[in-house]
Amino acid sequence: MEHTVKISALAITLNEADNVDGFVQRLSFADEIIIVDSFSNDETVAKARKHKNVTVFERTFDNFSAQKNFAISKATNDWVVFFDLDEEVTPQLAEEITTTLKNPSAIAYFVKRDFYFMGKRIKYSGLQNDWVIRMFHKQYCNYNDNLVHETLEANGETAKLKQTLPHHTYKDFDDYTGKMHKYSALQAKMLYEKKKKPTLYHFLFRPYYRFWHQFIFRLGVLDGKEGFILAYVSAFSVFKRYVNLWLLYRKID
Repeated sequence: MEHTVKISALAITLNEADNVDGFVQRLSFADEIIIVDSFSNDETVAKARKHKNVTVFERTFDNFSAQKNFAISKATNDWVVFFDLDEEVTPQLAEEITTTLKNPSAIAYFVKRDFYFMGKRIKYSGLQNDWVIRMFHKQYCNYNDNLVHETLEANGETAKLKQTLPHHTYKDFDDYTGKMHKYSALQAKMLYEKKKKPTLYHFLFRPYYRFWHQFIFRLGVLDGKEGFILAYVSAFSVFKRYVNLWLLYRKID
């Protein structure tokens, strides 16, 4: 028998003043919206709190998994949708979410993301099959311990939604490269905690391999100049990861 399920919409933010109003409006189908902010220095928190169905928690950022698991702990409803602010929740996706939850057949649902970079839809570059869980029952799901590229682990049956999720990860080039540098630092910390040490192989071969693997073997060349830029930034982020790892060891020498 069909029944109405209450939904908690979650997000983590840092300096998203330009996006937060539109993001909240697109989540109007949710019964509550919970935002965990990492002490933004713009108007993100003030703007979010103007919406009556939004609750904001401020928490010092340590890593993505911990931040997202904290947000899940604040949800008052069992069913959760968890989107990033650079993801566009379309009316069609919102309708599919509410319709699916009238009679759910799984404990977590994947959504296919359509990646946009520099105003262009990226169809290749290894992003052809970017499926992520964005709707789930909180009693059966939790983010793993990865400091970056965290994954939601679902203990039960999963399914896929039909509607796609536009992913506008690019504000400007400096924003995108800054995001990559942040990820590189967190990945270096993960390697350091595993006692991995960088070698010449990591500085020379790994970035070289990343570029050509993404640009040629994962068909980034078919995305044109945007595919080249993505492969270049990706390769440089690998190089930066091992520089950061090397610097962590230098601190203790």
